Amino acid sequence: MACKTCQSHDHHEHEHNHENNHEDGKIMATRLIIGLILFVMGFYFNNSTFYIISYVTLGYDVIFSAIKNIRYVFSEHLLMTIATLGAIYIDKIPEAVSVMMFYQFGELLSDFAVEKSKKSIGNLIDLRSDFANVLFNDTFSPMPSKSVKIGEIIRVSAGEKIPLDGIIIEGSAYLDTKSLTGESVPKKMSVGDEVLSGMICTDSVLKIKVTKLYEDSTASKILKLINDDKKSKSEKFITKFSKIYTPIVVLIALLITLVPSILGYEFKVWFYRSMLFLVVSCPCALVVSIPLSFFAGLGCASKNGILIKGAFALENASKLNSIAFDKTGTLTEGNFSVQTVQSTKYSKYDLLKYAASCEYHSSHPIAKAIKLAFNEEIDEGTISDYHETAGNGVSAKVNSHLVKVGTKDFINSSENADNAVFISIDNEYAGYIQIFDKIKDNAKASIDSIKKLKINPIMLTGDTKENATPISNRLGINYFSNLLPQDKVSKLKELQKDGFVGFVGDGINDAPVLSISDVGISMGNVGSDAAIEASDVVIVSDNLEKIPHMIKIARKTMQIVKENIILALSVKIIIMILGAFGIASMWLAVFADVGVCILALLNSLRAFFVRD
Repeated sequence: MACKTCQSHDHHEHEHNHENNHEDGKIMATRLIIGLILFVMGFYFNNSTFYIISYVTLGYDVIFSAIKNIRYVFSEHLLMTIATLGAIYIDKIPEAVSVMMFYQFGELLSDFAVEKSKKSIGNLIDLRSDFANVLFNDTFSPMPSKSVKIGEIIRVSAGEKIPLDGIIIEGSAYLDTKSLTGESVPKKMSVGDEVLSGMICTDSVLKIKVTKLYEDSTASKILKLINDDKKSKSEKFITKFSKIYTPIVVLIALLITLVPSILGYEFKVWFYRSMLFLVVSCPCALVVSIPLSFFAGLGCASKNGILIKGAFALENASKLNSIAFDKTGTLTEGNFSVQTVQSTKYSKYDLLKYAASCEYHSSHPIAKAIKLAFNEEIDEGTISDYHETAGNGVSAKVNSHLVKVGTKDFINSSENADNAVFISIDNEYAGYIQIFDKIKDNAKASIDSIKKLKINPIMLTGDTKENATPISNRLGINYFSNLLPQDKVSKLKELQKDGFVGFVGDGINDAPVLSISDVGISMGNVGSDAAIEASDVVIVSDNLEKIPHMIKIARKTMQIVKENIILALSVKIIIMILGAFGIASMWLAVFADVGVCILALLNSLRAFFVRD
């Protein structure tokens, strides 16, 4: 059996293909009904003419395909044609017709299953809108989304899909982001918020300034990501297997006929057995069910806001032994905040004011956190002689007092405190301020779930040991600190010596290590070019708990693939042997071919329903 449909990159083309396949299905159903009536008439009147007409009605496309492609490939259609024509030759016409009938019935069910799966997945990733209402001469007019330029203003009404990425400049609304993130709860957005193509405006009218062209929009990137055609090792195995397997099977069938005949056994008996052998040998179940298993797994992931770049990445995800995490922005929120102010002889307010004034000219994230914590206007006129010492701290005169803020060595202090900057005033130790990067709410639960999957989580960070240690302790995760980008690459390669390693980062700063990992995972960067290019997986909603869910989907998909391979090969081999010794009939051969294929297809669809 062969999958007759392919996923479209364009909405209208997708609809056109769907209609065509619907028509093909109706034609095939009609052929089956006519073929069945003719078959019954042949049986009732014991007339071979009805059988032959039924055979041609049911099998003409299989025969034409076999003849057309015989120069290029030994296909399943060739096996079917040889087997059924051989059966007709030895007066087993009803068996020949039944083989074609059940084969086409299985083909119809197969296409129905594939279409249903693809339609479900297509609905999830049918994100793009081909038209946008664009402001022109004070009037909004529809025009193709491909023609809209950056900076133009578009209007999106309630119930409409946002066609292009942009920023809201007027209005507020609840946006349905399920197609992008897998999250069912609408998200409130208003002026200044960034919106992405594929989101649906549910309850109001928005005016949006376009920030990306149609081909660069989030929806286009997602479709490109989903449609990546990089084959998994399992799919490559089936391709190679079919090329080698089919000619071998034909040769064995030939030997089953010739060898006994040469030895004096009845030709018709062994010829029939060889034809039966060919019917059983058709690799339909493997050829169709394995790609469908991967397709269903990818669809299940996309439904949950996990975008996986093809079957190859899904297969690798199932094999992960370790997952390395970037710290800032991945395990933590990336926003520093003051947690504790500890002072010696100054009030906490005064100490914080001195520190904020000293950091006034600094753009360092820690400086920003201190200034935000003080949250009052600072008189720049009180600050002079500002000086910054890279990696250590800053100093300045504040109201004629020499203030230093930085490491304990920078201010010559013996005080110890985690995640702290130390302060001296007029060269006298004055206290410290503890600043933490908040751990994401779901980070601990996600790490625990990953451990339960027998995968080792590791933190790779460019931050200091002092800052990494408390994060590591709270999450229960090993870490390596003070790593430059090239150090992360080296460390990940070292980890890969012990098995498959994934890396979770932001997709921009960590692009090198994302690209060399076995599975590169970007968090919440669906709008980023770097995330799409460097990553194998994009977690759209920035939810760490999606990572263990992705691994469950990958493992379930690979389990189903293995089940299908074992089911198909074991049943076929058994019936091949039975057929060669005359124990199995042609009817049993039909079950081994069509029946096993249908069972494998139904099993494949289970990959679409993997729960978290």
